[in-house]
Amino acid sequence: MNNNIHPQSSVTRQGGALVRLPARRAAAAATLALGSLMLAGCATGPDANPRDPLEPYNRTVTDFNDGVDRAVLKPVATAYREVMPSPVRTGVSNFFANLGDIWSFVNNVLQFRGSEAMDSLVRFNVNTVFGLGGVLDIASEMGIPRRKTDFGLTLGRWGVPTGPYLVLPLLGPSTVRDTVALPVDVQGNPLRDVDPVSARNQLYVLRVVDKRASLLAAGNVLDTAALDKYSFTRDVFLRVRSLEMDPSSDDGKDDDSSYDPNAGKLPPVPN
Repeated sequence: MNNNIHPQSSVTRQGGALVRLPARRAAAAATLALGSLMLAGCATGPDANPRDPLEPYNRTVTDFNDGVDRAVLKPVATAYREVMPSPVRTGVSNFFANLGDIWSFVNNVLQFRGSEAMDSLVRFNVNTVFGLGGVLDIASEMGIPRRKTDFGLTLGRWGVPTGPYLVLPLLGPSTVRDTVALPVDVQGNPLRDVDPVSARNQLYVLRVVDKRASLLAAGNVLDTAALDKYSFTRDVFLRVRSLEMDPSSDDGKDDDSSYDPNAGKLPPVPN
């Protein structure tokens, strides 16, 4: 019996038998299944949040992400914080933030924000040349602000609506617009050009661990607070993205009239 499986095929089960499907058909079937799951997860009724029509689906993905975080990311990030001295962790964060400045420069240009684009370009050049490749944040010491942006915000600048809130497996909170923009942001990541692949993957892992370590304190407070973590995370994420799109919109109001600014507030951090 030939047990070889063609590399461009997939396997499914029909009536107790294994049936091979071409890769394109398998991908289409997976896409349809995901779409059906998302549609089935649409929240309805008077209590449905208009910004989050996919809430049941999003909560399911959030539970999955939380499980991965508890089992892998949080323990690794905790060990990283305990082992690595604070100056080293700061240098790692500065290095990755500096790489992000060059992509922010590109997007600020696409958004026709000349001043912000210049700040991003100057920051990248100053920190790369005088800050040991970005390990030292000399630009901030010089008073040059970081103008962080991405292609999702560029689409928003061009008039593309945000769309519903969407939680991505492993990647976390997003929106439909940001998800569509994600492949472009991936192409704009300087790490993808690192060679060899082993070094590139190590940098990716280090960036994820460093990012998770920076959120440990906030996560611990959130875990002990008596609130709906999902709703709190969603509201904060959407509010932050709104402010990144238009900082002048910080008037204490929200586009959604049902939004409660006091909902999910964290308690004061004990001294």
